[in-house]
Amino acid sequence: MKTIKLGNSQMNVSATALGIMRMVRLDPKEATNVLENVHDKGINFIDSADIYGNGDSERIFGKAFKKSSLKRDDFFIQSKGGIVLDPKKSSGELVFGQRYDFSKQHLIETVDKILQRMQIDYLDSFLLHRPDPLMEPSEVADTFDELQASGKVRHFGVSNFNPMQVEMLQSELNQKLMINQLQFGVMHTGPIQFGLHTNMQDDASINRDGEIIEYSRLHNMTIQAWSPYQYGLFAGTFIDNPKFPELNNKLQELADKYGVTKNAIATAWILRHPAKMQVILGSMNPKHLDESIAGTDITLTNQEWYDVYFAAGNDLP
Repeated sequence: MKTIKLGNSQMNVSATALGIMRMVRLDPKEATNVLENVHDKGINFIDSADIYGNGDSERIFGKAFKKSSLKRDDFFIQSKGGIVLDPKKSSGELVFGQRYDFSKQHLIETVDKILQRMQIDYLDSFLLHRPDPLMEPSEVADTFDELQASGKVRHFGVSNFNPMQVEMLQSELNQKLMINQLQFGVMHTGPIQFGLHTNMQDDASINRDGEIIEYSRLHNMTIQAWSPYQYGLFAGTFIDNPKFPELNNKLQELADKYGVTKNAIATAWILRHPAKMQVILGSMNPKHLDESIAGTDITLTNQEWYDVYFAAGNDLP
């Protein structure tokens, strides 16, 4: 398994991580098998969020982890918080936010509940799930200090923040934000697309993300790519999707060359970027996970990387 340095630390973590949003679909025995399988394949990073499965994903993880042969230090365990669910819209796996809440009381209660559900004593990292326009950076700073001093959280980060939001929060913190979790993949290329179209006036040149990749590289923040095989927000996967014949033909061509599957090539495409991103794998299917993990052993050539980019419908000026 390829590894990367996490943030500005000296910690080595696996280039792919297991995201447990869909663990709500499994019983504890099935979940135990998933955890042991990915650990055997070299994954040492778990990503969660308090809202996944209305908390049930973390409850199942806790039961599965306890049943497994794994030790606490076998995994770097991360969760996210700050979204308040809308009970009228959220049920089962699908969850919808009613608002964001970065108040000290809410965040501390969130971490306490995460630890209880996951049956662990501490989180290796805790991320603010999405930007809250009502955020008071000084209050978040006080919260992070308390969580760290109590031993409940060791490191901190954000998810879906733009550079100025990171800067504003970082200006008050005593801890270095290590992670920004962003949607990125073959069919979600906005953060690099606008840079390629610098000094142009087409739609691809619109800067929607504030140079987030360049900012993250300059500040040693690890980008974690969520929904790496999705197109749109939650529209579905592009793998084997008849809507994207050119892309799937190119992925298959490269998969045949390297003796892997399309998922592996889509993983390798993200990891080829010099930002040294980490790919969040959300499947609970051991076979699909194995296929995606295989992408960590492949280094695409520059031309192959661009060929996939073109096949996804992008162009160069």
